[in-house]
Amino acid sequence: MIKMIASVSLQCVLITMAQLLLKVALKQFGAFHWSWSYVRNVLLNPIFFFAGVCALSAMLFWMYLLKKYPLSIIYPLTGISFIFGVMAARWILQEPVPLSRWIGVVIIIVGVYFVAK
Repeated sequence: MIKMIASVSLQCVLITMAQLLLKVALKQFGAFHWSWSYVRNVLLNPIFFFAGVCALSAMLFWMYLLKKYPLSIIYPLTGISFIFGVMAARWILQEPVPLSRWIGVVIIIVGVYFVAK
């Protein structure tokens, strides 16, 4: 059980990192417009590249998890990624997180506990 929760947590960290890096990269791109220079800047951006690497790694690891564990257990456990996302938004991106969202995080933690039990 601990190995399964750790594995799902790793997958959640990877997908959260992908979203976090994508958010940072998108800030660097500026306003969207259809041009080769814009597309070139997107494709050559190292942060955007690593976001893709994290997303691909998360997908491949998810495939491994689907093969090894019951979906009815591991899919609800991916709610952990919402917890990681809120924490990353608050402490890495310095975004304000209202109390209602923290209450939601606590509810998710309780739900994950019951699914894992």
